[in-house]
This record gives sequence, structure tokens and C-alpha cells, in this order.
Amino acid sequence: MKKSAISIRYGVLIAIGLVFYFLILSLVGVQTNPIFSLGNGFIVAFGLYKAMKNYKKELAGDFEYQKGFMAGLFTGFNATIIFTSFFAVYVTNINSNFLPMMLENWSSHYHVGVGTVVFIAAVMGIATTFVLTLSFMQLFKESWNSKKNQNSLSIEV
Repeated sequence: MKKSAISIRYGVLIAIGLVFYFLILSLVGVQTNPIFSLGNGFIVAFGLYKAMKNYKKELAGDFEYQKGFMAGLFTGFNATIIFTSFFAVYVTNINSNFLPMMLENWSSHYHVGVGTVVFIAAVMGIATTFVLTLSFMQLFKESWNSKKNQNSLSIEV
């Protein structure tokens, strides 16, 4: 399977998970509480991990750091675009009271509109993707420490 197919499939799955999580929070009435954003991180982390693991498995011996890194970034970017689009529709058409409810706790003298909040959601998604992809690639990359070098460094007594 190609990197693009894995990135699209897992990106869509991550976005679906984020949308369902957000809708469940809104049914309970806690969607404006920032502590529940941690759940978004767990959903994205799980999806990115599975996507990168699957991609490494598909490539077997041909896996390189750059390829895995790009697969993780594309997966997260796809999920971010889909979820941000849903969020923009939700804030403008489904629940127009969401933005005032969310912003009533912020002490701000600036006008914060829908575009600003949607932009911030997109930046948060991209930042989360970047950090998690860098972290997970530490698990998936091949070590540069060869067995030959490790054996030569050991001291015999």
C-alpha cells in the first residue's frame, strides 16, 4: 500500500474519531472546557502511531526515516484538514452559540471571530501532528548503532 493511501485512510479515521469525540463532549455539554482537549491528543497519537507502524510494516526493509516522517505528517495533515472543516461548519451552522460560550471565559479586549478560532484549531492540529510524528519516529527509526560497533566497544576482562 502506498504512503498516500495509508495517510488518507488513517487521516480520515483520526478525523472521524475527533468528530465523534467532539460530538460526545457537546452532548454532555463540556465541549468548551479546555481540559478535554487532551482526549484529542490521545486520539491523534493513537492514529498516527498505527499509521506509521502500518507504513513501516508495508515497507519492511525499505523503511527510511524521511519516508516514515512524511507518512506521519501527511496523515496528521489530512486529519487536521478534515476536522478543521467540520469544526468550521459546526461553529458557523450547527451551533452558533459555541463561540460565545467558549470565549466568555477568556479575558480579551480583542475581537476574536470564527476565522481566528478555526485558524487556531488548525495550527493546534498541525503542531500536535509535528510533535507526535517526531516522537514516534524515535521508536520506528533504525538504530545507527550496529552490533559490530557495540561489540568492539565492550571491554574484555
